[in-house]
Amino acid sequence: MANEMLVEIGDRPASSAALNPRHDQTFPQLTSTEIGRLRRFGQQKSYKSGETLFNTGDHGPGMFIVLSGHVTITQRDGLGHISPVADQGPGHFVAEVGTLANGPALVDAHADGDVEAIHITGEKLRALLIAEAELGERVMRALILRRVGLIQGGTGGPVLIGAANSAGILHLQNFLIRNGLPHHLLDPDQPESRCLIARHAGSPDELPLVVCPDGSVLKNPTSADVARQIGLIGNPRQQSVYDVAIVGAGPAGLATAVYAASEGLSAIVVDARSYGGQAGASARIENYFGFPTGISGQALAGRAFVQAEKFGAEMLIPAEVKSLDCTRAEGAFTLELDVGEKISARAVVVASGARYRRPNIPDLSVFEGRGVWYWASPIEAKLCAGQDVVLVGGGNSAGQAAVFLSGHAKSVRMMVRSDGLAASMSRYLIDRIGATSNIELMTRTEIVALEGTADGGLERVRWRDHARAADEAGDIRNVFLFVGADPATGWLDGCGVSLDKGGFVVTGATINGRSASVSPLESSVPGVFAVGDVRSGSVKRVGGAIGEGAQVVQALHAYLAEVATLSS
Repeated sequence: MANEMLVEIGDRPASSAALNPRHDQTFPQLTSTEIGRLRRFGQQKSYKSGETLFNTGDHGPGMFIVLSGHVTITQRDGLGHISPVADQGPGHFVAEVGTLANGPALVDAHADGDVEAIHITGEKLRALLIAEAELGERVMRALILRRVGLIQGGTGGPVLIGAANSAGILHLQNFLIRNGLPHHLLDPDQPESRCLIARHAGSPDELPLVVCPDGSVLKNPTSADVARQIGLIGNPRQQSVYDVAIVGAGPAGLATAVYAASEGLSAIVVDARSYGGQAGASARIENYFGFPTGISGQALAGRAFVQAEKFGAEMLIPAEVKSLDCTRAEGAFTLELDVGEKISARAVVVASGARYRRPNIPDLSVFEGRGVWYWASPIEAKLCAGQDVVLVGGGNSAGQAAVFLSGHAKSVRMMVRSDGLAASMSRYLIDRIGATSNIELMTRTEIVALEGTADGGLERVRWRDHARAADEAGDIRNVFLFVGADPATGWLDGCGVSLDKGGFVVTGATINGRSASVSPLESSVPGVFAVGDVRSGSVKRVGGAIGEGAQVVQALHAYLAEVATLSS
């Protein structure tokens, strides 16, 4: 990915190629022949000098291929700061990756002089990417690189105002980063910040503030509040009844979306947090097929997310499914969401995954987001720079996090209750941990107490070494917990889906007198399938989850065909 802000000035004086070594890939110029091939996907339109093509926040602006004139692209935030992004001249096209899903525009576009352009809707853009393979590849690469540039520009999107290490700021930053959304943070002590705080925050409980691009100010908002205000959720759905609703946007859910949508099924994906699931927080996955140098969980999930949108899968993030109605009124399941919407689908795929367990440590909840973390992203790594940290867990995710944090922290105390890592972790990670001088593996050890204050955060940790029957303590301000997994299946209560004693979805049982052996991923309720970590007996690996996501699509086709036959 590009490391500098992506800037293009067309034929205006500027050395933009020098500023951005991937300039030609980010802003490819189409030939007249190529433009001719794309004309059938859109309509030619005229814009007068100064006329707006679209503004930040406008939904589904589509793509514009410039035939004559120039289109000026600028990025702005809710404080009125405007930054130039690009000047698109003849042969260039105006769009970024959010265009695929008719998402809200992240920039403003205005005609600089009279402009003639071909306007292509989001739906037609997806058709273009499929029909024109070579051109589609170039367009897709450009769309992705442009989003990267907007994120790295650090000037547009929501403005977060609050202490950089506060729980509220860290939560919102994680949400925005994990979902690939531009934003930037303002120090609360800056004059501009102080004025806004004095005007909008009557007490510390109303911090952080979030200033959205439309100028609205949110006080101590949730991630859903921010998502709703910037137009990510709360918009009309594209379908009244979907072929399949996929609950969870981790590797299993995204794989299901890619294969289902690419095979013509109408699919919607719902996730309460962000795409990628637990895997999305992995700093580096080194044993995933086809990536010999490894790939970060976020990069892998981001590619799958865009791929699913390319094929037409619809995303609803963040939104939590509160319940599933399996009565199938009018032939469809109904999912009730926390954002006040309902989704109807002929089939449901449960890919809601599992969440790291909260160990039984006194006052744990007091320090969550204030020194206790269930993931290890670059944001938390910054907080740990030069410090001693504790990490609890012996699985692959814990190992990946320990190796990642070792590059930032002074030391990583890795605590496990077992006698070692061999039974729970891949060999390459065990060897990596053993070769990392500032990681100390502490076997048969567990945390027994956390000390600090709600305002000041975690300050000290006490742990017990069972091998020596001794308690020790250290000045530790950050603890990372990767302990066990609790399935996210509470929303299935009351709909008849069978769970095992651990709460994971049981699949492959005999259903209503017909064998599910041809569909080992189907639950006890016909039409409800389970894939990935949430499924009882599944292999808890990224590759396994993706494989099940691909496999379940064949079962979906069979089920939908059977239902269609019975109803005809």
